[in-house]
Amino acid sequence: MEASAEAGETGGSSPDSDSYPHSPRMDRNPSPPPSHGSEPEVESDSIGETLYSKHWLFSTLTSLIQTVTEQEDADPEAQVDLSKEDEEKLCKIWDMAMDKDVAGLLQEFKASDILLGAIAKSRSPRLTEIWVGILGNMACFPDTCLSISQNEDLGVVLLLLLGDSDPPTILETSRLLLTCLAQPGVAPIWLERVLQQASVCPSLCFIMCSSTNVDLLVKVGELVHKLFDLDEGLMECWVSARPSDADTGSQLHIAPSLLEAAKQVRLESSEGLEVYLHVLQLLTTVDEGVEALVELAGTGEEIWAALCEVVCDDLCQPDDPPVILQEQKGRLAPALAVLSTLSACSDQEYSQTGRNLPLLGTLLRVLQFLRECQQRAREGQDEDGSGNGLKEEEDMQMSALRETAVEFLASMLTNMTKDTMLELLMKGYLGEQACLAAAGSLLPDHRSEVQHLVDLLSEAQSGLSDVVRQKFPELSS
Repeated sequence: MEASAEAGETGGSSPDSDSYPHSPRMDRNPSPPPSHGSEPEVESDSIGETLYSKHWLFSTLTSLIQTVTEQEDADPEAQVDLSKEDEEKLCKIWDMAMDKDVAGLLQEFKASDILLGAIAKSRSPRLTEIWVGILGNMACFPDTCLSISQNEDLGVVLLLLLGDSDPPTILETSRLLLTCLAQPGVAPIWLERVLQQASVCPSLCFIMCSSTNVDLLVKVGELVHKLFDLDEGLMECWVSARPSDADTGSQLHIAPSLLEAAKQVRLESSEGLEVYLHVLQLLTTVDEGVEALVELAGTGEEIWAALCEVVCDDLCQPDDPPVILQEQKGRLAPALAVLSTLSACSDQEYSQTGRNLPLLGTLLRVLQFLRECQQRAREGQDEDGSGNGLKEEEDMQMSALRETAVEFLASMLTNMTKDTMLELLMKGYLGEQACLAAAGSLLPDHRSEVQHLVDLLSEAQSGLSDVVRQKFPELSS
């Protein structure tokens, strides 16, 4: 009897009471069986829909932050090494922060405030890098990005880290700032903060002038480009600034700093070079930027020489196929745009047509390649009768390159002399196809420049001028 009652109490098998007439009648449902598994505990401890443990996350964070607190008693100038075990735990949290649920939970528990204190107290460069990296991953999500961005003290500390001596820390800080600037809801907060914090510009200039870390230079270039692209007023402020007496010299000005970084990444990162060329081109869109490029002692000539090397030695070579322009247009267009601006705004000897035969040759080759690419594109459309958005976008980019090359070549032809024409012909820069491509690209908007070209050809090589006139009858003989 007692055994049957006990079975009922513990949710065991409950036989029918009629089979056991002397058993007490059960007037309630049996109790559910006891839970012998750990599933409820796992579910309550997991973060969102992940398998990550809340307990592990916060106990690990607490332990690591305690480690940072203990570093306060150490020499403030001395660096502290992070143990391998702690580094592995931190890197695990760094990876976890890429999950939206984890990022949200961290922010719910004021992780930005906690990490602010940890960063401020840290004596370990690797530890600081990982703390910032965690924030960078958290910032990938709009809600956590907003919370991080609204933390004024954290914003100040992060901008100060751009002046840190540890390249990986600066790299992660730049990545975090780029992530925030990419979100329209918080970008204005950071732009205002950058404008108000005077240390940002010199810190970035110092990196661009002195660093040989290509990854860091590329990321800093992306950051400067994003800042200038979003806020023209910020760009005008930075290019108008002049180094103070306390600075080490003009290399801390933004224009020569950008040039130095471009030269550093030129041979190792085409992506990085493209970024810096676009930043230099952005400078030419405002009067203050043009003045900085042209008037700053030596800067204009240095930029001219460096960009001519890029354009004439690295890009669009005679033995390249015309389709190479699709790959190189992102570097060619901004480089030629900057050179064109310098040529138009400066009467310096370095920019004179007669001293830049290789540049003239490149401009002619670019227009010839563009003409061949356009012809092939038309043939391809005729064959399949289709097009798509990607092709249209690429055509727009190539059109921008064409417009830049046309305007630049037109300005250089204006002052071309017979001697320059003879040298162009002698060195093989100007042949029949290049002449026809140049004339076809410049007409009808630059008829006088093409007429000048044909007139010089008549004196130097009449047969070639006849070919051009035959192709374009509107030109006078």
